[in-house]
Amino acid sequence: MQDGGPRDGGNVGVSRRPSNLIRVMPAKGGSGVDVVVIGEKSIERNCLRPQRVDDDMLIEIWSDVVCPWCYIGKRRLEAALETFAHSDQVEIRYRSFQLDPRATRSLPDDEPGVAKHLAGKYGMSIVQAEEMVEHVTRTAAGEGLEFHQDQCRGRDTMDAHRLLHAAFSTGGQQLQGAVKERFLRAYFTEGQRIDDQDVLRGLAVDGGLDADLVDAVLAGDRYAEDVRADQADAASLGANGVPFFVVDRRFGVSGAQPVEVFSQLLEQAWSQRQPITVLAGNSNGADACGPDGCAV
Repeated sequence: MQDGGPRDGGNVGVSRRPSNLIRVMPAKGGSGVDVVVIGEKSIERNCLRPQRVDDDMLIEIWSDVVCPWCYIGKRRLEAALETFAHSDQVEIRYRSFQLDPRATRSLPDDEPGVAKHLAGKYGMSIVQAEEMVEHVTRTAAGEGLEFHQDQCRGRDTMDAHRLLHAAFSTGGQQLQGAVKERFLRAYFTEGQRIDDQDVLRGLAVDGGLDADLVDAVLAGDRYAEDVRADQADAASLGANGVPFFVVDRRFGVSGAQPVEVFSQLLEQAWSQRQPITVLAGNSNGADACGPDGCAV
C-alpha cells in the first residue's frame, strides 16, 4: 500500500509560473498543486510518443493494483471525465508501476497486514499505522469505494501488470479498464490475493480476458519487458510515486488529486492542443487522394 497522498482541495484556478510547471491553485488560498509541463525535448530524449490511430486526447496513468491512492485517483478522474465536454475523445491507457519490484509471492499466513507492514517499514507504532490506514479507508468511502485493508495480502504485482498489458493488446482501453477495475476491487474490497496466479486467472477472466490467453501469459514471462519499460518511462517523466497521470505526454500530475484539479487539468490540456500547421495545401494543385478518390 502506498502510505501518502494528497488532501482534498477546494475550487481551482490556474496561474502560470516561469518554469515547466503550471500551478493549480485552490480558489480560496492554499499551496496549490504543481502540474508538470513535459517538454518536447524531454519526450524525444526519454521516450517515444505512443502510437496513435486517431486524434483522441491520451491520458496515461502509471499506477499499481495494490496502491489505494491509485484506486481513489481512478474514481476522481472518472468523475472529472463525466463533466468534461470532450470525454468521448479521450483515451485512457494504464501503465505499469510496481511499488515494490522486489516483492515475491508469499504464503497466505506469513505476510503481515497493511498496518503492521507500514509500522515495520517506517518505524511507526501500530496505532499510528492503523490511523493512517483508517484515513485512507474513509477517503475511499467518500469516493464510493469500500476498502477492507485489514484483509489485503500480496504485494508482488508483476503478473497482474503483465495481464493488464495483455488486455490492452487484445481489447484496447475498454478491456484493460475492465480488468484493472476487477483487480483493484478484488484486492481492496474482497481481500483476494493479487499475487496468486490461480486467483489472478479467475479475476482476469471475470474482467473479460480470454482464458487461454491468460493461461499462456501466466505460464511464461510475456509482457514482462513491457512492464519494466513502463517503469523506466515513469522515471524518465519524473514520476517517483503513483498514481501519476500524463496527458498527451505534455502535462503530468501526481497523486489522487481532487476532482476539481483533474477537471482543470483536462481543460488546460485540451485548450492547448494544437492542430497541425499545413505549410502547403491542395489549393496549389499538388497531387493527393481524398474521400472522393484520387486525382489523375
